[in-house]
Amino acid sequence: MLNQVYATKKSMTQAFVEGKRIPLTVLTVSPHVVIRNKTVDKDGYSAVLLSVTSKKDREILSLETPESKTEINLSEILVPGATVSVMANSKGKGTSGVMKRWGMHGGPRTHGQSDRERAPGSIGRGTTPGRVLPGMHMAGRMGNTNTHVRNLKIHSFDPATGILQITGCISGGRGALALITITKQAE
Repeated sequence: MLNQVYATKKSMTQAFVEGKRIPLTVLTVSPHVVIRNKTVDKDGYSAVLLSVTSKKDREILSLETPESKTEINLSEILVPGATVSVMANSKGKGTSGVMKRWGMHGGPRTHGQSDRERAPGSIGRGTTPGRVLPGMHMAGRMGNTNTHVRNLKIHSFDPATGILQITGCISGGRGALALITITKQAE
């Protein structure tokens, strides 16, 4: 059985279970149809090529090889109570300063420092080594990176509508594509 599914983020909501509020991410899972199987002999690795959305085909690494033109039974994979990990692209925030990007505090607001409020401050030492060391936290592009959130649980899945609810929050805005991997089946 495959243990990965592609879904599209729809919205965030909440549910109350036994008096506790649980944050939920609502995703839409479209039907997964096997287009072809990739094998170690022919392609160098074993995978299943799926038709998930109308825009682009997706690939899932798998040892088993379902027959082509068959639809994957998603209700067997997405069982409520199962533990999952989710990979998705975070929202892009463009070019950001050091305060927003790295949480720096900026300079003092007084003692003649009229234009240093959001500046990073000193970025290196003096003559030795005489350069800015690699990895220095500076302003630049923030967001739009692949993030991985682990140990979330499936709250519910409706196979008729394809609506999947996962506890917790995942990266990305509405319409973001997420890869859901089942790490532990429901007990």
